[in-house]
Amino acid sequence: MEDGSERLRWGVRRRLEFIDFRLFWDGRFNRSDLATTFGISAQQASADIGHYEKIAAANLRYDRAEKAYIRTDDFAPAFIGETIERYLLQLVAIENRWMRPGDTWFDAIPPIEVLTLGRRPTDPAVLLRVLDAIRKHQEIDIDYASLTGSVQPSRTIAPHALAHSAGRWYVRSWSRDHNDFRDYNLNRIAKVIDHRPASVDVSLDYEWAQKINLVIRPNPGLPPERQAAVASEHAMTDGKLIRPCRLSLSFYLMSEYNLDVEPGVLKPEKQQIVLHNRDEVTQARASSRQMSIEALARASTGGE
Repeated sequence: MEDGSERLRWGVRRRLEFIDFRLFWDGRFNRSDLATTFGISAQQASADIGHYEKIAAANLRYDRAEKAYIRTDDFAPAFIGETIERYLLQLVAIENRWMRPGDTWFDAIPPIEVLTLGRRPTDPAVLLRVLDAIRKHQEIDIDYASLTGSVQPSRTIAPHALAHSAGRWYVRSWSRDHNDFRDYNLNRIAKVIDHRPASVDVSLDYEWAQKINLVIRPNPGLPPERQAAVASEHAMTDGKLIRPCRLSLSFYLMSEYNLDVEPGVLKPEKQQIVLHNRDEVTQARASSRQMSIEALARASTGGE
């Protein structure tokens, strides 16, 4: 009985979120929208609307001519305010054909253009086997298109995590060929050939395990008003942003925002933010990587 009431409360909240969503994005909804989307009766839909009105009466009014509930000028999201970014990402997913419009609550999609070079879709068979290897602590043989110019397509890796940065997915893995931990671009794995139990201790991946605070500030070369705009965009406090980051992933964030470039080399407009502790981050990453390499070498020879 308790579990059933928990499910009911969750279901009611979802329907109230839907009302909030339609008012926000479309400016209107009617009872049939709610009933059809959730497969509920007209009576239940009316009860849900009444529940929403008790919580946020100022958000909607009924228009008899349109036979719909209309968003008021005083509307303020009552349920979806903290998840707006999720819905914006759904628009991107629809535009990139990662998601069907019918899988969302949008009645009509606002005009949108997503600018991207595009990448081939992730192979579900590859992802499935990578996830299995992570879960079962296996090493796998993969066909991999490397950027290093290696003529050997086959690699043996033991993946232990996934990472995402700048639109790319990476597989954090131990490399048998190099006996160290590296990132492999998921979309460059053509296929997984074989698998077996892994013996590597993934806790030796110190670059992954250790975090560091990236201290980010507006580029001092920008005029004060632009520095203030940059600080506002990144929700900085006292002119700086403290971003905790795994050492192994700091490389990608630094590359994406030109944080790895010495201030003054690029025009401030091309490098709107700078990494205040760039040398500290670079040195910590190199030190952790070297520690992992040495620990893996000792483990492979049975040394202390």
